[in-house]
Amino acid sequence: MNSDESTVRPALSGGLHYPFDAVPFHGDAIEVAPGVLWMRLPLPASLDHVNVWALEDGDGWAIVDTGLFMPDAPSRWEALLAGPLGSRRITRVFATHHHADHAGMAGWLARRFDCEVWMTRAEYLTCRAFVAEQGRDAPEDAVHFYRRAGWRHEMLDKYRSRYGVAAGMVFPLADCFRRIEDGQTIEIGKRRWRVKVGLGHSPEHACLYCPELNVLISGDHVLPRISSNVSVHPVEPDANPLGEWLASLTRFARALPVDALVLPSHNEPFHGLHERIERLDAGVRRGLGRLRDRLWEPRRAVDVFGTLFAGAVQEERFSRYTLATGEALAYLNYLLASGESTSHADDDGVLWYRMRA
Repeated sequence: MNSDESTVRPALSGGLHYPFDAVPFHGDAIEVAPGVLWMRLPLPASLDHVNVWALEDGDGWAIVDTGLFMPDAPSRWEALLAGPLGSRRITRVFATHHHADHAGMAGWLARRFDCEVWMTRAEYLTCRAFVAEQGRDAPEDAVHFYRRAGWRHEMLDKYRSRYGVAAGMVFPLADCFRRIEDGQTIEIGKRRWRVKVGLGHSPEHACLYCPELNVLISGDHVLPRISSNVSVHPVEPDANPLGEWLASLTRFARALPVDALVLPSHNEPFHGLHERIERLDAGVRRGLGRLRDRLWEPRRAVDVFGTLFAGAVQEERFSRYTLATGEALAYLNYLLASGESTSHADDDGVLWYRMRA
């Protein structure tokens, strides 16, 4: 399972309209709006693709998201450059957020074309910190984070042995970048795109909206067929990303037109932004309701997987187990932040959660 795929019981996507009958083959592109190309790159996971976008920018293209840095990634990009991008130069590279399937090749493309990477500040700095994990030992604070969640010693050892491996899927970014921020308007070619920042999935996720085209590049903030992964991470164990995500979705529904064409990072472009946001919100509320019922007895984070997640979460699938832990903690921290629940640590440092009487 990819880090952008939620383990939570899937939110229904019925009622959405998908205007395109096909998806682009690898190495090809589909024009989804004037001057906007849709391309796909493979991912080695159950979520087997990431959508990337090219926006006409004068005599070249601005790229939005870039795929993983893998052995075959440069050749795949060279095929896109020589094929649907018509051997035109890349003018700049946008990364919606720091996750490897989005920022993985941003540094490579920027070096290849001597252009800048455009990101929000928090995403750029988080990406730099993520890449720096490669070759390091797992911090004891991070091990303690998973111990508090109820992980067994064998799983903690596995975490130590795998720490920093995923950082190798991001080509190092340059030491400087171009900052983008919420509300900013950016001219790309003949059109103006407005930055809309969403919180929860990542620290400062940037979406791009073009009023003239009525097109929203939503990244992983809003997806049509799966729910964005919203997790607590070791670096900020008391965070409330689920509360941030729900608030961001509400802001998006208020600020963006109901009939916008949404270009997500996974699955297909769709119409029905407001309906999708309503369904995502309702899915979270249902999960919180099930969790409240479960927490009348003390539970650890690992004890509530079956309450929140549709499929079995087993230690043998380490990535899924890690994602499930982060998402379970997001739900648990939401109830703590709202004052509905409490937690206490036992003699082994494991946290137990329960509803207030």
